[in-house]
Amino acid sequence: MVEQKDLVRQLEEVSIFESLNEKELSDIISRSQVVSYKKDDVIIFESEEGNSVYIILEGMVKISRQNEEYKEVILAILGEKEFFGEMSVLDGALRSADVAALSRVHLLKIDGKVFLEFLEKQPKLSIALLKEFVSRLRKTDHQIKSISLEDAVGKVASVVIRLANDVGRLKRGRVEIENFASQQEIANYAATSRETISRVLTMFEREGLIERDMNKIIINNFEVFKQKFGSS
Repeated sequence: MVEQKDLVRQLEEVSIFESLNEKELSDIISRSQVVSYKKDDVIIFESEEGNSVYIILEGMVKISRQNEEYKEVILAILGEKEFFGEMSVLDGALRSADVAALSRVHLLKIDGKVFLEFLEKQPKLSIALLKEFVSRLRKTDHQIKSISLEDAVGKVASVVIRLANDVGRLKRGRVEIENFASQQEIANYAATSRETISRVLTMFEREGLIERDMNKIIINNFEVFKQKFGSS
């Protein structure tokens, strides 16, 4: 059982909650619940009603939709201290995408009414949420650009950089990405084939840009990698 003080410390590091004090965070926690899912469990189904916001305490999730050919298109991969589910809570519309666990995940499930209540009481929380929306919009713009304009190597590199920024751990210039998504999931994220992902990752490894160890990928020099593939 996760202790409340530990949950407070985790929420303090979530971008939209940085302006809240310990008492306010404790209030949110007392009116929420910790839920867990196994790898591949679906947490949210597209087109269902949305009445909760989820904070990722541990693990990773993927946000995806099916295209016209019923193939999965991954829109985002989120890790610890990130959140999802807020859109339907804010506008009352149905869920716009599926959310599934990429690993075992522990989430704080906040009732939509509680979330809206805090937005009304805390203007700084609303501003932080708007800033997060802008950040996500910029990432989406970059993703669309990379998919439409870059070659296969550029597409794969762009996805690796996004994963490193979103769920990687920086250690002395090296970035470690734990529980690395499967090659098919990376392909769905990059809008390319699994064979292309395998070929490009092998090339990166051969050139000494990355290392792979079971379910982990390590970018040996993240700054060099970003400069090489044109990402600032």
